[in-house]
Amino acid sequence: MFDDLEVKTSLTGAPGDAKAGKKWFANRKLGNCLACHVNKDLANQPFHGEVGPPMDGAGDRYTQEQLRGILVDSKAVFGPDTIMPGFYRVDPGARTAKKFKGKTILSGEQIEDIIAYVMTLKE
Repeated sequence: MFDDLEVKTSLTGAPGDAKAGKKWFANRKLGNCLACHVNKDLANQPFHGEVGPPMDGAGDRYTQEQLRGILVDSKAVFGPDTIMPGFYRVDPGARTAKKFKGKTILSGEQIEDIIAYVMTLKE
């Protein structure tokens, strides 16, 4: 699946929906991306984190393939000590809520939607 820390092909075989991806990005019960990443596009949402890199301009800094690799298995990309869970791993990481143990946090469609959304975040 991984080639140079990227996942080259879509998880669903179809492009993601950026509007749905924005919703998943902000959802505190699923991706919870805002807990670690500040995002000016979602300035109306409270409690942006500063643990991960800002998402402002991320669509210019990353390719879809790189984002897919990060979201699918952040541990393979950043190393085992990253706080970011692998959203498409059956074992997403030690700091993951018990309800997600043994299953993925996000579906392939949700990951593709988030990728489509993040690609809209330009400088």
